Amino acid sequence: MPATDTAGHIVVITTGGTVAAQHTSTGAIPTLGGADLIARAASGDSAGSLRIIDLMSKDSSAMNVDDQFRIVDAVLAAVANESVRGVVVTHGTDTMEEITFLVDLYLASLGTVSPVVFTGAQFTDDSPEPDGPANLSAALSCAADPSARGRGVLVAMSGTVWPARGLFKVSTSHARAFDVVHQGLGRPSVPLPTPAKTPARIDLLSLYPGVNPGIIAAAAAQGSAGIVLSANGSGNTHPDITAQVSLAVANGIAVVVSTRVPYGEVVPTYGGGGGAVDAVAAGALVSGWLRAPQTRIALMALLSAGATRDEVATFFAASGPVD
Repeated sequence: MPATDTAGHIVVITTGGTVAAQHTSTGAIPTLGGADLIARAASGDSAGSLRIIDLMSKDSSAMNVDDQFRIVDAVLAAVANESVRGVVVTHGTDTMEEITFLVDLYLASLGTVSPVVFTGAQFTDDSPEPDGPANLSAALSCAADPSARGRGVLVAMSGTVWPARGLFKVSTSHARAFDVVHQGLGRPSVPLPTPAKTPARIDLLSLYPGVNPGIIAAAAAQGSAGIVLSANGSGNTHPDITAQVSLAVANGIAVVVSTRVPYGEVVPTYGGGGGAVDAVAAGALVSGWLRAPQTRIALMALLSAGATRDEVATFFAASGPVD
């Protein structure tokens, strides 16, 4: 057990997910609240040092943007309380990479050093070997560990602690659910969200051989403020897509190119009409290190805050590895 700061308490925010799920006749669904989860976790903290907030009970794949900002608000409210020494959030793993990154964008704006640790599970509570209790115990220990202060949002699962920046899910069934594209990515911030303001709509489009370029026009017609392209290789696609990128940019839509490849930097290298070099020439920006789901979250937060094209470009440039 790591050394802990005994001052203050830890806030546990529950949102549902597999960690709280049990099997029913209609499939596994979240059924457990925070008190049940804490009772199952072999935690070194006494019940008196924890405050539980049962915020919602959903599969993370069923959450919408409003749900995600409710989680952001709950975390930011908790860390603003001087009596709170750390926050733990239980959450589904399906969209863990999005919510942890979104929270960290705003946490960096506050400049707070209070640990915020997300955790979840790959196996339901009633499975033969549930991993949720051990994961929650580890998250509570991490949130109480002084060495976690100032590290931003962390994810504690399967005996590993990952940073939120660059996180992505690597397995549907193994206890080790996540990895990161790089351990030391920068943490540029985004201005805090404006209450009651509707977040900008950002569409994420997956590219593949034979993809219909009309998907970009369709996204534009549905009111997208920005489009993220999950491209091939180092940001490459088809010449017909490049032409649609040019039209979208001309109509004021921000287009950012990422990749469907798990590891490595996206560097515009190839031309030929559909390479990343051509996409940049058509007005697209490049997300060098954040994969497509986190790129979408970043673009949503940036455009919701009124960021200019140059500010968006600066954000992605600052999101690479820090020396």
